[in-house]
Amino acid sequence: MVANLTAQVEALRRLPLFKDVETAQLKLLAFTSETACFKDGEALFRQDEPSDAAYVILEGRVDMIIDTPTGLIDLGTFAGSGIIGEVSILCDRPRMATAFAVGDVATLRIGRDAFFRLIEEFPRIALPMLRDVARRLEFMTVELSRARA
Repeated sequence: MVANLTAQVEALRRLPLFKDVETAQLKLLAFTSETACFKDGEALFRQDEPSDAAYVILEGRVDMIIDTPTGLIDLGTFAGSGIIGEVSILCDRPRMATAFAVGDVATLRIGRDAFFRLIEEFPRIALPMLRDVARRLEFMTVELSRARA
């Protein structure tokens, strides 16, 4: 599992979202975040819980599901160098889905304050992030509509 700061910074750098962020800022982000590891089947977070952090997947895969009155909706699998949980932070809402580890998973847990500080210091990352959020919300809307039908 990813343990050292250099590997964490490189994992952050691989995310398109952080490609233009200075190395010093990525080091600070990694340093002020915490490494969180999960075993197969363990929840990173659960639907309807308060949202207090985003997770960068350093190693492994994470399945995301939404529990609806008509059944579960699979939002897909997110793999290494992906970010999850940022939507709820941006919207200041409880978690919209549950995230489960598929095998062993290592993440970098970025707290709400550090996440917003990064956006304030590097506003150019906001547009790609908003595009990704819009894409995910569009997908969830379509899937929820199908579930209701």
